[in-house]
Amino acid sequence: MDNHFLSLLCVTFFVVHCLGVVHGSPITSCSQTPHPEVCNNFIGLNLLETNEFTPLAFRDQSLLVTLNEAREAHQLMSAMDLSSLDEKAKLALADCLELYEDAIEHLNHSSNSKNPSDSQTWLSAAMTNQKTCQNGFVDFNLASYLESSPFMVTNFSKSLSNSLAINQAASSVLSYAAYKPKQGGGRRLLADDGFPSWVSFTDRRLLQSTGVASKADIVVAQDGSGSYKTISEAVAAAAKRKGTGRFVIYVKRGVYKENVEIKKTVKNLMFIGDGIDATIVTGSKNAQDGSTTFRSATFAVSGSGFIAKDMTFENTAGPQKHQAVALRSGADFSVFYGCSFKGYQDTLYVYSQRQFYRNCDIYGTIDFIFGDAAAIFQSCNIYIRKPMSNQKITVTAQGRSDPGENTGIVIHNSRVTAAPDMRAVQGSFKSYLGRPWKEYSRTVFMKCTLDGLIDPSGWLPWSGNFALSTLYYGEYMNTGGGAGTSGRVKWPGFHVITSATEAGKFTVGNFLAGNSWIPATGVPFDSGL
Repeated sequence: MDNHFLSLLCVTFFVVHCLGVVHGSPITSCSQTPHPEVCNNFIGLNLLETNEFTPLAFRDQSLLVTLNEAREAHQLMSAMDLSSLDEKAKLALADCLELYEDAIEHLNHSSNSKNPSDSQTWLSAAMTNQKTCQNGFVDFNLASYLESSPFMVTNFSKSLSNSLAINQAASSVLSYAAYKPKQGGGRRLLADDGFPSWVSFTDRRLLQSTGVASKADIVVAQDGSGSYKTISEAVAAAAKRKGTGRFVIYVKRGVYKENVEIKKTVKNLMFIGDGIDATIVTGSKNAQDGSTTFRSATFAVSGSGFIAKDMTFENTAGPQKHQAVALRSGADFSVFYGCSFKGYQDTLYVYSQRQFYRNCDIYGTIDFIFGDAAAIFQSCNIYIRKPMSNQKITVTAQGRSDPGENTGIVIHNSRVTAAPDMRAVQGSFKSYLGRPWKEYSRTVFMKCTLDGLIDPSGWLPWSGNFALSTLYYGEYMNTGGGAGTSGRVKWPGFHVITSATEAGKFTVGNFLAGNSWIPATGVPFDSGL
């Protein structure tokens, strides 16, 4: 082995394991991870003993440790004595069992992937699962239970935070080595017809076509003219199909009073209705009546590749019932086109992974677009409804809890305005673009029309000074009576974006890390603002 190769090997190992950049600052092995004591206990010695000085070794070891921690936590939960728990604690624990199973799957995917961008998305989703488990107990005012709960004594959350940092640090080198773009061959990431790049040519044709009934695999109709009368029956049938290719369910006009859940094993479903306010899925589960926020969704989807077009999803619980979700999506590569989401508090739960909303209407009062996905809204109408007296209105509440997560809510070329019931009374309430649900909350409004009901300060604190230095809130080239930035909050984390380069970080191509996972559809794509 010549000296030049030895030098190159040493430099590569040093750069990847010691100088990978996280938020512009160097990370020096375990000592620079968020939780070095956990990292040193489990990773340092194991890595030295393996002698595997490959660019992925440190990351892979961290992921393995984190996966084992998740499995241990799940086993502890599964073995718990339920006789000592009240009914609400049992409900919260049931959520946790499913959420940790999901986290284990995300970690397995991350371990098997050589694409650091994908891994960062799945690690972020696992972090969301872990936090949502805790949120269930908080929803039921059982936060004190978490301190003594056996599954909280593991190092899972700390190991996961370390893995996010290590994967992100490694990705700068790994991305360059494995995913370096060819000169002059950059692919446009948003198609001329406005759909994101992961939507296949066939799916575009379906989304743009009329007369879809003849193309549907299943037709749902309340009058008996279809294959099934309920959406849930159609989903159950789709789950039994062979293969995982695109499966189209056409839902005829009507009001479908049911709570629908599409599990993560049911992939590539496409729902097509007869239009906003023609095909309506409605329910009324809510926090006041004994549901966790996570379980209150009228329509919940976890299976990747989900698409919905021309449908309304609503939760009719009303403002007095507080958290009441119309739709929850944890589906990677999910698309909602020409849909409406109606509720009050917590209407649309952009739960996790990569999501795109186009030409949609979203109605609500408090935190009504919330969650921890990497979600982009384009050409959407955001309608602020009349709240209860003395309530303050917040459009968004983004839930990024770790600086390594690649998540955020981006609202692009959309309009924020008063719903019909709010127009006459909008001067009686204060409305804000968002507030920080979690410590690293990230939300950006770009080239939007913000009507005059938006308060001059723009953004609302969650509690005191919480997250004001660690959040990232940005506004870029917005217009309208509520778009002026001279009176905006003076928080360290708030940014009036003046650079197109900075704003460009939040486009569909860049923010959703398109180059690393876009299929070769041959369709032209358009990136940018």
